[in-house]
Amino acid sequence: MRVALEGVTVRHPAASSRSGPALGPLSLTMEPGEQIAVVGPSGAGKTTLLHALACALQPAAGQVQFDEIDPWRLSTRRLHQQRAHLFLAPQVPPLPPRQRVVTAVLAAMLPQWSLVTSLKSLLYPADIPAARLALAQFDVADKLWDRVDRLSGGERQRVALSRTALTSARLWLVDEPLSSLDPTRALQAVDALTRLARERGATLVVALHQIDVAKRFPRVLGLREGQLQFDVPGVDLSAERLRALYAQHEDELLSTGYPTRLPEPEAAPALSRR
Repeated sequence: MRVALEGVTVRHPAASSRSGPALGPLSLTMEPGEQIAVVGPSGAGKTTLLHALACALQPAAGQVQFDEIDPWRLSTRRLHQQRAHLFLAPQVPPLPPRQRVVTAVLAAMLPQWSLVTSLKSLLYPADIPAARLALAQFDVADKLWDRVDRLSGGERQRVALSRTALTSARLWLVDEPLSSLDPTRALQAVDALTRLARERGATLVVALHQIDVAKRFPRVLGLREGQLQFDVPGVDLSAERLRALYAQHEDELLSTGYPTRLPEPEAAPALSRR
């Protein structure tokens, strides 16, 4: 799915009319199959961007287009159909606590199912092998019949990510999926997520605090105070860019294991006098 934002400005509905926008104005494009990390300090607008892309927040100005279609110009019915092509994984997974893991994962298939199949699956899971295979991608297949409220925070995050293996959406929007995972599990989860997106040809946008993980992405967007500060390949995510992006927020880099005191740029060599 090709995504285009043209001068998009987003304000939160509950925000004061005197406060500035949470995002924008922002203009950028995302090509089909791209994999993009979004970084920046807390309050930078990362989650707001994902919600705007998920059609959960309507822009106050500008336009979001999916394959040249503005979803906010569609009828209510067609907007609902458009949202079926979008997969949003919030930072706190919306998993019903008393539900079995198998049922929670199969919820990703609801847009593909009829109402009858959906209701039957609540009584007895409709596709247990598919759920088990999806969970195996994130190494939680052994939790298939556990209740969600019996899982650890990291297990819940991996169960939520397992839904991507079953969704038919063409744009995956994932918000801070690694906050409860140790470094080894985090890398395993990101590798599985990017591999699945690549295999399905889905466009992937992931908001991250982990800078070392973001560097693994082909493209990284840096947001600060709702503004795009840079749009670069992950390999070009330099200390200088990070220093500017996280100024006065260096503690957030330290919390993820990244050095809080980034190396200063090398001084230019002094000119010799002759």
